[in-house]
Amino acid sequence: MTKKEEQELKRQQKLQAELERLEGMLVYEREYRPLGVVCGIDEVGRGPLAGPVVAGAVILPEDCQILYLNDSKKLTERRRELLYEEIMEKAVAVGLGVVSQERIDEINILQATYEAMREAVGKLDPQPEILLNDAVTIPGLSQRQIPIIKGDAKSQSIAAASVVAKVTRDHMMIALDEAYPQYGFASNKGYGSAAHMAALREYGPCPLHRRTFIRNICG
Repeated sequence: MTKKEEQELKRQQKLQAELERLEGMLVYEREYRPLGVVCGIDEVGRGPLAGPVVAGAVILPEDCQILYLNDSKKLTERRRELLYEEIMEKAVAVGLGVVSQERIDEINILQATYEAMREAVGKLDPQPEILLNDAVTIPGLSQRQIPIIKGDAKSQSIAAASVVAKVTRDHMMIALDEAYPQYGFASNKGYGSAAHMAALREYGPCPLHRRTFIRNICG
C-alpha cells in the first residue's frame, strides 16, 4: 500500500467513526419523533460576570447529518462558526432567547435561563411537541419535556442548540467589547478571567455587569 493509499484509508476510517458517533446522537430524536416535532434546547451564559444569558432551540430535519456537531464547549471557535452556518442552513426552525443582565439580577440566573428557553421555544415555527433539554425541565411550557444529562453530547438537536446559542452570545459580547474595551469582553466573553477580574477592581462595574454576581469583588 502506498503512502497516499494509507492516508486515504485513515481518512475513510476517521469519517466512518464520525458517522457512527453522529448516528449515536440520533437515538433520542428517533425515539420521540413518532410523537411529533422534536426540538433541542440548550443555553449559554449562566456563569459569566457580565452580559446576557442566551438560549437556543433547534428543530433539525429527520436523520439530519452535520459532521463534527458536538457540545459547543468541545469545539474550537472556528469549528463552531462553521457549524453555526450549516445549522442555520439545514434546520427546519431556530429560535433564540436572550435575557439581559438586568433581568438576571432581578429574578436570578436560574429563572432568567428558564425565561430565555421559553422565549426561544416560543419563536419556533412550527411549534414542537417534544422538547429535548440539556438536563433541565423548563417550567411554564405545555410540551412534553425530556431532560437528558449531558444532552449536548448525546443529542444532535441539543448540540445544535448549544452551538447556535454559543455563537450568538459570543458575537454579542465581541460587539459589546467596543463600548467597554477595558474589560476584554471580546476575549473573555464576560467570564471571570484574571484580566477581567483585575479590570473590575480597577474600573469598577459597567452596565453589562451582573451586580448580583460581582458584589464580593467590587463591594
